[in-house]
Amino acid sequence: MTQVTSRATVPGAVPTWSSPAPLRPSPDFGPLDSLRGWLVTAVLTAFAAVTRFTMLNYPTDAGTPVFDEKHYAPQAWQMLTGGGVEDNPGYGLVVHPPVGKQMIAVGEFLFGYNGWGWRFTAALAGTVLVLLVVRIARRLARSTLIGAIAGILTIADGLLFVSSRIGMLDIFMALFVTAAFGCLVVDRDEMRARMALVDVEGRIGATPWGPRLGVRWWRFGAGVLLGLACGTKWSGIYFIAAFGIMSVCFDVAARRAYGVPKPWHGTALRDVGPALYSLVLIPVGVYLATYWAWFVSETGVYRYAVGNQVGSGGPWSFLPDALRSLWFYSGESLHFHEGLTNSAGNHHPWESKPWTWPMGLRPMLYYYADTNVTGCEQAQCVKAVMLIGTPAIWWVAFPVLAWMLWRSVVRRDWRYAAVLTGYGAALLPWFLTLDRQMYYFYAVPLAPFLMIGLALALGDMMGPARPVPIPRSPSGTFLPAIPSERHSLGLLAVCLYLGLVVANFIWLWPILTALPISPGNWHDHLWLPSWR
Repeated sequence: MTQVTSRATVPGAVPTWSSPAPLRPSPDFGPLDSLRGWLVTAVLTAFAAVTRFTMLNYPTDAGTPVFDEKHYAPQAWQMLTGGGVEDNPGYGLVVHPPVGKQMIAVGEFLFGYNGWGWRFTAALAGTVLVLLVVRIARRLARSTLIGAIAGILTIADGLLFVSSRIGMLDIFMALFVTAAFGCLVVDRDEMRARMALVDVEGRIGATPWGPRLGVRWWRFGAGVLLGLACGTKWSGIYFIAAFGIMSVCFDVAARRAYGVPKPWHGTALRDVGPALYSLVLIPVGVYLATYWAWFVSETGVYRYAVGNQVGSGGPWSFLPDALRSLWFYSGESLHFHEGLTNSAGNHHPWESKPWTWPMGLRPMLYYYADTNVTGCEQAQCVKAVMLIGTPAIWWVAFPVLAWMLWRSVVRRDWRYAAVLTGYGAALLPWFLTLDRQMYYFYAVPLAPFLMIGLALALGDMMGPARPVPIPRSPSGTFLPAIPSERHSLGLLAVCLYLGLVVANFIWLWPILTALPISPGNWHDHLWLPSWR
């Protein structure tokens, strides 16, 4: 244990400790202010719900879906009316797995085929996402204040706000991968708590590989959520790879911290196998289960490809025909995506490439109307919904990323390394396929990790709120300790910055929600040439 060499004797002063290095980590397995943490979470989640659900059914295209809702809302409705399967007459093929459309179908079941129906679960997912970001940032920082900051950033981000109010798939993807990340962070804390208990009992060195850590339900839950992410979009596979490596690194670090003689061998022997089960096999099983309606259908696209499009023999004939048909179906979907390339002549006026996403330099126009629009008190009015990240948040992305890298590499701060893992899994794989069409809404899954990383950086800006000892007063009494001036100034700076973020979000509100504005006001909102 850490040895105590000196302690301040002045009442009200902070004890001072010194030691060459602690032999074991401090017993810190999560924040302790449970009641206050849940109260703050509830308030911010309620506020997020108000922003996400207000006027949710507006706008529509004469009562029909807007933008890519035109694909997913009808397909979800087909799931309700066609035995759980869908087709896509516009393309002759369904190009995404079913989970996101199943989520949309839940709203349509509750409210019917209207704006509320095909957007309800997206708004619910966007609200729950705020809750998750608050709880994850709070756990990483061990601070309810930092969790609240992350929640405010998430509420006031235009990208997540608009994505929560449209019937598309990306907000569900962001929800599932963020929830999986949170599960693995909780799993890390729980495994360290188990290691600490084994250490107290004197059993760390019982074998050179350290103890077995038992059933890990949080990691199992992460596997289920990653399976749902893959069942929403195939890009979920990037998170399986990244989070799997991250979880194993957590295990190696825990075994090293508690003095396991052979931590790498112990991780390979004790942890890698269960990690593969939880974070590979379970997602595969969940992904296949999301196609349950397709498996039991008679008319699903390519349901009976074996014997028709695919021969019944061959080296893979030992597999069930249903799985082989699904493999063919998936191959056709992949072929469709591979054909959407710039070199093949496919261009879109609002296309963007991944190097523009960190700062949101190329947003996307989801809806625009300038005919028969009234309500702006001008002769001509327009209304628009633009998918755009709040500049006060996204334009500081590169300094924040640099800080996160420095903290991860130089200071070996696991929190920043974990957040960078999620951010990188959402961004870096897209650089491998730059020729294909890409859009800013692909960046939705990286947004929660930006919010969490920015909140952690703002926490570092504030610094610790250590009380400063006050010398004895002339009367002989002791004065109460006060917070450090650095923390007070840092808190002031953070509050001013959050005020700027909220003001920027309010300024963008008309072009996030299709409020009628004048053409001049519309152009005033388009700050950069790339926004036009």
